Amino acid sequence: MTSAATGAATLVRTRGALARARDAQPGRIGVVMTMGALHAGHAALLRRARESTDRVIVTIFVNPLQFGPREDLDRYPRTLERDLEVCRAEGVDLVFAPGEGVIYPDGRPQIQVDPGPLATTLEGASRPGHFAGVLTVVLKLLNLTRPDTAFFGEKDYQQLTLIRAMTRDLDLPVEIVGVETVRELDGLALSSRNRYLSADERQSARALSRGLREGVAAARAGVDAAGVVAAATGILTGTPGVNLDYLVLTDPMLGPPPESGPARLLVAATVGSTRLIDNMPAEMIDVPKSPNDRH
Repeated sequence: MTSAATGAATLVRTRGALARARDAQPGRIGVVMTMGALHAGHAALLRRARESTDRVIVTIFVNPLQFGPREDLDRYPRTLERDLEVCRAEGVDLVFAPGEGVIYPDGRPQIQVDPGPLATTLEGASRPGHFAGVLTVVLKLLNLTRPDTAFFGEKDYQQLTLIRAMTRDLDLPVEIVGVETVRELDGLALSSRNRYLSADERQSARALSRGLREGVAAARAGVDAAGVVAAATGILTGTPGVNLDYLVLTDPMLGPPPESGPARLLVAATVGSTRLIDNMPAEMIDVPKSPNDRH
């Protein structure tokens, strides 16, 4: 394993060039899949991959399959030269930045991954078909890069959960590693979407992380699931400019919340015209009830 940033970040754009570069040297391979517009959150993924594997491949591909009809694919930032600088600084060995025709040579694929019922909740409820597009491109990129380990950020927690389920259910020979969300100094989770926020909207957006922290603190104090959600929701609904989509408490696999043990608190809201998501782990404490409470 290597911890130093020594990669040359060789850029390849075709399947053949990727295969040749991938097989040119031995060692364990880690992959980080991105849509570009790399920021400090991505850099944390790259560092984790560098620390855990011998060679790091980054994929940069704006996947049209995961954009809905009301989502502007053309608006998504494309900053390849700057992205390559980030990759070089973090010791990436190989960058695969294909065009749409390389990933989908026959156009939109007739066969896509069915992400199952979990994909119809939370983000899936607001973005129908989104996770089918995500899992389809992730599966294709796993097949093309053939990594030992793939690294994904916990900020997109539902996505991470579905990717883990896909690799388990389809017996894919790859380890999926989740990497903790990187935050700005004011608590806002790093995202390429943050650039669309005005100064006032940025102030309002801080309510997402503040609400999550309030809910996590309530869980730590022994409050039940409904109380945890209420504590977090109060911050969001009390902040002007924040239009709450959902705020839920689940178990780590996005099932019903536990009475005790590990849980996950997830939120989505629109600030201005920008939709933001965030989440934090929580630990539920089952406080024994007094005898008087049992009647």
